[in-house]
Amino acid sequence: MEFKRLIKKAKKGDKEALLRLIMDEQADYYKLAYVYMRNKEDALDALQDMIVVLYQNISKLKKEESFYSWSKTILVNCCRNKLRSQNKIASLTTSFDQAADAPVDGLYAESEDRIVLEKHLLGLSEIHQEVIRLKYFLDMDYQTMAEILQIPVGTVKSRLNHGLKKLKDSLGGEINEEV
Repeated sequence: MEFKRLIKKAKKGDKEALLRLIMDEQADYYKLAYVYMRNKEDALDALQDMIVVLYQNISKLKKEESFYSWSKTILVNCCRNKLRSQNKIASLTTSFDQAADAPVDGLYAESEDRIVLEKHLLGLSEIHQEVIRLKYFLDMDYQTMAEILQIPVGTVKSRLNHGLKKLKDSLGGEINEEV
């Protein structure tokens, strides 16, 4: 299989093999980074940081089939570090103008809804924003979220449930489960 061959080459220091692995999932990586960084430039910077970390640590990868979840965990950590360094960890936001340009189609029906939802999401804690964004903006399943965030599946479900309840309260008791 091509995937395993590329992993083996990347583990031996082949930059091209590593880049091919990343390019195969580039859209998923970008969407994940964008959900955290909330703008194109910072998302691309986080991706660049992830590639450097992957290149430096690929030899430590134990299970080849775990490459994508491992690399996405690294990407999340790069995003968090970048946000911390920019003093943005509490807000996980950008201007409403940039939010209106979000590249994920079908996320909101209208820009007004987007602004209202973003405002209410910002009222939640970081951990609740994080699971809601991963679940509803990127359509991740609980197991994938748990692997990326390095927490148990039960904790993911608990955070999501608690976050949705807080979001519902914030919206005045009205929430569409399809967020």
